[in-house]
Amino acid sequence: MSRIDQFESVFRAAGRTVFGYEPIALGRVLVVTDLDADGAARIGGQVGEFLDQHGLDANAHQRNVSGVEFSTVKGLLDLVEAETPDLICTYRHLHSEAWHWPFSLGEYVDVLAQATTTPVLLLPHPEAGRIADHAMQDTGVVMAMTDHLAGDQRLVSFAAQMVDRDGRLLLTHVEDGHTFERYMEVISKLPRIDTDEASQDILQQLLEEPQQYIDSCRQVLAETRPDMTVEAVVKVGHRLAEYSQLIEEHEVDLLVLNTKDAEQFAMHGIAYPVVMELRQIPLLLI
Repeated sequence: MSRIDQFESVFRAAGRTVFGYEPIALGRVLVVTDLDADGAARIGGQVGEFLDQHGLDANAHQRNVSGVEFSTVKGLLDLVEAETPDLICTYRHLHSEAWHWPFSLGEYVDVLAQATTTPVLLLPHPEAGRIADHAMQDTGVVMAMTDHLAGDQRLVSFAAQMVDRDGRLLLTHVEDGHTFERYMEVISKLPRIDTDEASQDILQQLLEEPQQYIDSCRQVLAETRPDMTVEAVVKVGHRLAEYSQLIEEHEVDLLVLNTKDAEQFAMHGIAYPVVMELRQIPLLLI
């Protein structure tokens, strides 16, 4: 490696992404159900108790939608456009019996989560019986999940805003172990590169960057949310299995994740399998 290349590598390694807190306005909440008016009010009451004004504006307005107010996906999207909510709360398999099977979210939620820019708080289905014992009580433990944590200011800001007073925020980054092993297998076939040294250096850099970003998040949030504890989880492994284990281990009340992808209609990265598999707690899709 030339001296110029060495200098450039050192310069790039020294560059760090610093967290900047972005307050989120949540003044209008839309609770969408497929129930009658009484059922919609019941679900709306559960949502209100779950959020308990944490993360919401002081004078937040909540509207509960019953199943008779829409009968098509377009009808639901039109309703959302008319209401202009800051947060949509709903559950899987609206107007569907498919909640009996773990193979989809239902057409309403699939479209709603991707066709609008409004964050969606996705709740466990009220009749499925899969909800965790600690879920839907409060947001004392919130976890932010993404495959590219560094630089994701909106995700972290949203997650921090949803944490109850004196609660815990877990900022997680799981590097895909299968992908890392694949690249190291290719590198092992290049005679000019020391495989063991490259493996150690690359892994260290992959984990160091999100850790440094989380450190900057902790510093900023210590000023904006001094009542909240911020914890870091940075590791390598099978992402879905790791996130499932973390949620169970820490009894996470709310998982916050990115689902939008500017380059495709489908959910972003690992978001879809996570949303499909983790059905026992509320998920905030942004």
